[in-house]
Amino acid sequence: MADRRLQVFHAVAKHLSFTKAAEALFMTQPAVTFQVRQLEEQFDTRLFDRTQGRITLTPAGQLAFEYAERILGLSAELDTRLRSMNGHEGGPLLIGASTTIAEYLLPHVLGEFKVRHPAIVPRLFVANSEVVQERVAERTLDLGFIEGDSRLPSLASESCCEDELQVVCAPSHALARAASVAPRTLAEHGYITREPGSGTREVVDHYLEKAGIDRDSLQVVMEASSPESLKGLVATGLGYTIMSRSTVVKEARLGELVAIPLAPRLIRNLSVVYPKERIHSRLVNAFIAFARERLDSTCEVA
Repeated sequence: MADRRLQVFHAVAKHLSFTKAAEALFMTQPAVTFQVRQLEEQFDTRLFDRTQGRITLTPAGQLAFEYAERILGLSAELDTRLRSMNGHEGGPLLIGASTTIAEYLLPHVLGEFKVRHPAIVPRLFVANSEVVQERVAERTLDLGFIEGDSRLPSLASESCCEDELQVVCAPSHALARAASVAPRTLAEHGYITREPGSGTREVVDHYLEKAGIDRDSLQVVMEASSPESLKGLVATGLGYTIMSRSTVVKEARLGELVAIPLAPRLIRNLSVVYPKERIHSRLVNAFIAFARERLDSTCEVA
């Protein structure tokens, strides 16, 4: 329902590239340029500055982009609500999730939900918690699952379940035989950490800060951007990491890795986030309720 020129402008503003916008919209670049020029003529203002092969938003363009986000979001919401009222249950469900949740907790949830709602097409976007929140806030995702709670004022956050983070190391590591690990002993060994923006890293850093441990005192030997990378590095004996116990269940059972609880234990919330002011369709509400129930039982078992 939204003005096609507004949709094209939004894509160009989002990518800051006419070429990438054309690819995303399955249009030719001249057609994209024409649509944007028409919108600029309608508003009698420039929306982009074009210099040295790069484009940036003008102040007017930035304002137009903010309104375009809201207009396109409301247009999609109206379409969803009307379809829901008419009894049509189908179409895409745009879900974001942090790497840990997407790889280890959501696949079974999505599979079961798809069986119950065969006309739904779930699309899963995977990134760290910070990026997922940004995508939900800009309304390119219906909802997101993150580690911890959201700090963005435009998002509502609901706890799904509790997840324990534990020290993980190779069986040959000096910490492997410990019944538990006190924060003060962590600085004595090489540490493999997640990247900035990771929900896991943020929770661990906060835990260590509360325990009086300065991050600079840790022997950080490497950063990795996924649980699988962390596990591979830890298995070599390079150092320990701190990660969700749900990610190492199989490896711990096979004796390939060892998971040791921290003392005091490190428990975090896994949360679902969505725009505060958005009225959700029955489909989105149904998925949130379904996922919260399934994740809660999964975390209890893990």
